Amino acid sequence: MSTHAGRSAVLPNGGFCVWLTGLPSAGKTTIGRELLTRLRALGYHAELLDGDEIRQGLSSDLGFDRAGRESHASRVTYMAKVLARNDVIPIVALISPYRTSRARARAEIGHFVEVYVDTPIGVCETRDVKGLYKKARSGAIREMTGVDDPYEPPESPEVVVHTTDATTAQVADRLYGRLVELGWLPRS
Repeated sequence: MSTHAGRSAVLPNGGFCVWLTGLPSAGKTTIGRELLTRLRALGYHAELLDGDEIRQGLSSDLGFDRAGRESHASRVTYMAKVLARNDVIPIVALISPYRTSRARARAEIGHFVEVYVDTPIGVCETRDVKGLYKKARSGAIREMTGVDDPYEPPESPEVVVHTTDATTAQVADRLYGRLVELGWLPRS
């Protein structure tokens, strides 16, 4: 892990979780990677918890029904909580379509910043390299978030980012600035 000036940067309020939520292919992981790179370059200990990657390992036994999605979110929440209490910034990139799952994550982790990656479904469909939207629309897969399974947008996230009017770098800049405004990162 890289450090700025050879030492770790200090967080004013200890570790905290950045929870990126939004439709499939909204840009959560891309934004998370960019934020991770910036935080590490400044000497912060940070980790990206990508929902797809965790599903391949820790949550490979779960399905995509509501119970499976909530269990997956619960496992990611536990990982994020352990990281945050050890002064690491977990950046969670997880669809987490249900408000109840996100509310449980907020309550359990405590130091929590919900980031709504607000991308229109039509844009998400054009970005879908896995072809999941096309498969869902043809009936080849079921319970696709945003198509035949609901996505419940956050009612009062700390941050809302739009990926259609800015580059990934610009979105990460805005997110970083908002984390400073909220007091989670120090003013430089």
